[in-house]
Amino acid sequence: MTKNILILKGSPREKGNSAVLADQAAKGAREAGAQVESIYLHGLDIRPCDGCDLCNTGECVIEDDMQPLYPKLAAAHAIVLASPIYWFTYTAQLKLCIDRWYGFQSHHWQELSHKPYGIILTYGDTDLYTSGAINAIHTFETMCRFLKSEIVGIVHGSLMDVGDVEKHPELLQQAYDLGKTLASNSYVRNQQLPPP
Repeated sequence: MTKNILILKGSPREKGNSAVLADQAAKGAREAGAQVESIYLHGLDIRPCDGCDLCNTGECVIEDDMQPLYPKLAAAHAIVLASPIYWFTYTAQLKLCIDRWYGFQSHHWQELSHKPYGIILTYGDTDLYTSGAINAIHTFETMCRFLKSEIVGIVHGSLMDVGDVEKHPELLQQAYDLGKTLASNSYVRNQQLPPP
């Protein structure tokens, strides 16, 4: 069975470091035989969830660019979330999209559950903790725990300026390997984070 992998890019820069790493993950997944679609969230009109709870018995009623994303999220066998760190967590573009996943609640979250997730984060500080990237990771971990899903790989690095990622072939390789892993499901469970 050909796997469908959906990559959500949260950077406002189309060619930013996290976007380049996301493209590497896409390359690895495609070369492992998966079908891959990358979505540049900054270019979409995604409005905030307004808490109306009408999705509790049906579908999200907000008519915007999130509507075409719902079936893509549901059909994906694996999802990659890529973002730079802005103000100690992931970007508003990605947050808007993830908040609207609330629209799946009437389906008891089945469309998002039991999927492997990959995470790509870049930041301008020295490490996961001083940059605040650890806050994003904790949020993703909590989200995946709720969805009975697993984070199978986290690619992260200190990359401040556009193009910095090209100076770090090891991160490009890690992103490529993440995509390949998600396409094959041959992943190591329970990745350990470095100590603070």
